[in-house]
Amino acid sequence: MKLTLSENIRTLRKQRKMTQEKLAEALGVTVGAVYKWEAGLSQPELDLLVEMADFFDTSVDALLGYKMQDKRLDAALKRIAGYCRSMDPAALTEAEKVLARYPNSFRAVYHCAEVWLVFGASAHDKKQLMRALELLEQAKILLPQNDDPRISETLLSGKISTGWFLLGEQEKSLELLKANNAAGIFSSQIGVNLAVFMNRPKEAAPYLAEALMNACSDLLDTVAAYVFLFRSRGDWDQALEIIRWALVLLSGLKAEEKPDILEKLHTEMLALLASVQAKTGQQAESQASLKKAAETALRFDSTPDYSLKTMRFAEKPEQTIVFDTLGPTASGSVARLLELLDDKAMLDQWKEMTEHAE
Repeated sequence: MKLTLSENIRTLRKQRKMTQEKLAEALGVTVGAVYKWEAGLSQPELDLLVEMADFFDTSVDALLGYKMQDKRLDAALKRIAGYCRSMDPAALTEAEKVLARYPNSFRAVYHCAEVWLVFGASAHDKKQLMRALELLEQAKILLPQNDDPRISETLLSGKISTGWFLLGEQEKSLELLKANNAAGIFSSQIGVNLAVFMNRPKEAAPYLAEALMNACSDLLDTVAAYVFLFRSRGDWDQALEIIRWALVLLSGLKAEEKPDILEKLHTEMLALLASVQAKTGQQAESQASLKKAAETALRFDSTPDYSLKTMRFAEKPEQTIVFDTLGPTASGSVARLLELLDDKAMLDQWKEMTEHAE
């Protein structure tokens, strides 16, 4: 069994921006002792391990780097998940059994917290919600054990916020979301809570705008990626359907016919549509889509504007600047997209259309 105590002490100390001298002073030991611990030359006594875990706000298991390997835990969590799918209260009983057996396992504590949160939210049961919050706070302490990249302190904070909101502690929930809203990850939830449940729509407006723009950006990126996925499977019908759906979405977002970044994104979707139409034998439709894409691209490139000033619903969209990893110009972005699709025939047509027009 490999322990990582020395690395963990050094990492936790640096996370708190402490020198070895400061840590030694806090624990009442010599600087030499801290140096030896971090160098792996010696290990602290048990009482110091407990004190250090408390100081760093973690568990002894996490400080040691001990990860429990127990297939019985996997089986128990799978069994609990089965109960949850049918909302069988046996899930709660099983969760407490797991917690009694694995009180210091991050996986056990986190997944059992989710069970109590789900049941508490469904039944509006305060005791169940408080139990969920207790376990989520414990999971934050045990987080150094976590090896699932999908779970982070931010995610835990979001779940804790949900628990407090369901308990009627709306302000506490809101402040927790705002404090952890890096890159607008919780903007949608903040906007919903303010506008729908707290009767503060004016305050919700900027959060809803950010959420809408983030959602649209993510959605269009996902659609483009799906086209490549369907292409790899030769499933052109599915590719056509998802592109057409994205084009309807883009059309509904644009308030007026003025060139901005939405126009550029529309060009790229039209080029994808043209490429897929050609693969399905719809040559006339493909040529029409490509021609429309070229017209739109040249219109954008003649007066490029990377704001979202024509986006409907968004608050102050002209102040938001968007970048596109495919390139600065619409014509160049489409060329890059066709290169990635390995569609040489359409790329040649595209160059002829856009270069001739210029």
